[in-house]
Amino acid sequence: MSVLKITKENFEKEVMQSDKPILLDFWASWCGPCKMVGPVVEQVAVETAEVARVGKINVDEEQELAQAFKVMSIPTLVVMKEGKVVKSTVGVQSKQTLLSMLQ
Repeated sequence: MSVLKITKENFEKEVMQSDKPILLDFWASWCGPCKMVGPVVEQVAVETAEVARVGKINVDEEQELAQAFKVMSIPTLVVMKEGKVVKSTVGVQSKQTLLSMLQ
């Protein structure tokens, strides 16, 4: 399973109605740390495909979503279950940290 591109148009369906926990990566193309964590996020998507979902939200394209989640710096990584934020972190994280956030 690849990483979902989350937009305000598909947010309700892909995130709020997800039957699995979802890791959201708030990022931007100009952000150095985002580029560092991007491949890690993709590895997590592959390794957790059976039990979780992973989505990326471009903060430049989806400013409303970034504001709704009060994203102040990127990368911001948020785990949601049943439509609620259960964990979040800011900055480059290890794969192990992201995997443990999804459990």
